[in-house]
Amino acid sequence: MAKTADTAPAEERTAAEGSAVDQTVVRIRELIRTRGLGVGDVLPAETELAAMFGASRNTVREAIRMLRAFGVLESRQKVGAVITDNRRAAVMNVFSFAIDLSADTFRDVQGFRRLVEVNLFDALVGRLTPEAVARLEGSIERMAAAEGPAEATAADYDFHAELVGLAGNRTLAEIYGILRPVMLTVMETGKALRRARDSTVAEHRGILEALTSGDRISYAYRVSRHLDAGLEYIAPAAPERGAAAPRRRGSSRRKPT
Repeated sequence: MAKTADTAPAEERTAAEGSAVDQTVVRIRELIRTRGLGVGDVLPAETELAAMFGASRNTVREAIRMLRAFGVLESRQKVGAVITDNRRAAVMNVFSFAIDLSADTFRDVQGFRRLVEVNLFDALVGRLTPEAVARLEGSIERMAAAEGPAEATAADYDFHAELVGLAGNRTLAEIYGILRPVMLTVMETGKALRRARDSTVAEHRGILEALTSGDRISYAYRVSRHLDAGLEYIAPAAPERGAAAPRRRGSSRRKPT
């Protein structure tokens, strides 16, 4: 007689239903749903969850780690696992890790940013309060004082995110938030070199100066030029195997005699 799901041994049911960690992930999500928990609510402690689900604490800990990776939970010191909603950011983190930062990818991302940022002047001029200028200057100074590429890149993003946020369009601000991991990947180009960071600082100062002086043409020019600047730090793609080598400018191929 064939075994049913109810009469099959526990280890066979586990294999059919997924690993113990997978099952615990499902049970935690069911717990969130049945208790009506929402963003900001705290899950029971790991020991309590382990007792509820009949699972080991290590299994519960691994399930929580997976849910953190999915952007469903985040761990906070002295609080525990807190429900969040960073699923879109988690997806973009994976995407930014997987993208090949070629010259074409760089141009695509910066082209999108150019369409947005070059055209923000009118929206920004009326909202450029002393407090906003101070925040923009603060991000520039953080980049100038940065000790490493990650810190410099974060300050770079903060400057541009502040510009977009000042425009007052929530949709644009949300899109920049979603694309943050991808933009950071692009912005980190060349940041390991001190000269690249120094030039970015100078470009940011020029953009801010154009804004505060009300110079629309200078602002558009400086933003556009700034968004192209990192391209020089991207290594050119290797030619495909078997492809003809590019001819030098001005050279001519000798005709056979």
